[in-house]
Amino acid sequence: MFIGIDGNEANVENRVGISEYAFALLSQFNKETIGESSQKLQYQIYLKDSPLGHMPKEKDENWHYRIVGPRKLWTQFGLPLDLYTHKPRPNVFFSPTHYAPRFSPIPTAISIMDLSYIHYPYLFRQSDLYQLRNWTAYSARQATKIFTISNASKDDIIKVYDVPSHKVVVTYPGIKFKTKMSKLKTTVQNSKVLKKYGVSGDYILFVGTLQPRKNITRLIEAFAKIHHQNKSLQLVVVGKKGWLYEEILEAPKQYHIEAQVKFLEFVPDEDLSVLYQQAICFVLPSLYEGFGLPVLEAMSHGCPVITSSTSSLPEAGGEAALYVDPTDVDDIASKMSLLIKDEKLKKELREKGYKQVKKFSWEKTARETLTVLEQVGKGIL
Repeated sequence: MFIGIDGNEANVENRVGISEYAFALLSQFNKETIGESSQKLQYQIYLKDSPLGHMPKEKDENWHYRIVGPRKLWTQFGLPLDLYTHKPRPNVFFSPTHYAPRFSPIPTAISIMDLSYIHYPYLFRQSDLYQLRNWTAYSARQATKIFTISNASKDDIIKVYDVPSHKVVVTYPGIKFKTKMSKLKTTVQNSKVLKKYGVSGDYILFVGTLQPRKNITRLIEAFAKIHHQNKSLQLVVVGKKGWLYEEILEAPKQYHIEAQVKFLEFVPDEDLSVLYQQAICFVLPSLYEGFGLPVLEAMSHGCPVITSSTSSLPEAGGEAALYVDPTDVDDIASKMSLLIKDEKLKKELREKGYKQVKKFSWEKTARETLTVLEQVGKGIL
């Protein structure tokens, strides 16, 4: 079986969201033990640019990179032209993004994480919104299979794009930190990491891209309501700037807590692990999520979780999280206040969290994905 894959999302320096999903799958596919078929799997990874150092290494005849140009409108022209003209062709082409190659001569599968751009179009730049709406609609119609990461997203895709249920496959994502196995640092090492980022004392943690959908402005407002309980309490916001982030950065000043809110951009996994371990709790009050991987990442570090009761987040959190109405600032504030005070509840959530994350692994995600890709490649739909 010869499988072609769009590897561009994985081929970036700082991976979050769909980039982390794409990289995790490629890393698992590169392991020879992955795959349901008895035959040897061969992969060709299509890129706009040369593979970066973190990408899986080429080996034998089973894993190759193919650089295809031009970069501009790559899925519209460069990629489909190469698929038509270069032989041998893959049996199936997989894009771990919304966008399938236009006019593909072979069966194609895509991944759609969520439809936030449909539910909250005003939270996106117009140029991004046009591309997401039009290219995704085309790709959803053309693809043989559509992967997604939650049942909530599957229901959305079926409804919005009017595709049959059997066309959409849910493969829950894994997590990059292993349950209870993230190596705990010494107190001195932890202190050095916290000092490095200017974090001291007790803090509440948020991890995610700075964009309106993440509902960070309401989180900051809720934090302002409870800050009086502990004057040294901080809110640590980890995430790169996405779009329409200016209001988020201005919010601490609006609520007179500039000194208590710490914005950090990209934090490497080793340091992020410490931030999770040392936090009072992790809060993800998103308006909408395709899945919400940081919920599981926090749980894997024994960090109690507060998250929204909407979209797919209850699928990620199960019974191991406290849930809030993301539009209710008082609800968010009261749940944070509860975890600050209630040590017994925190301990209970930690133990439930360790059990919850055991349900998810990238190896499982990759096996389930490959099973479907092999079926598509063989014409078993």
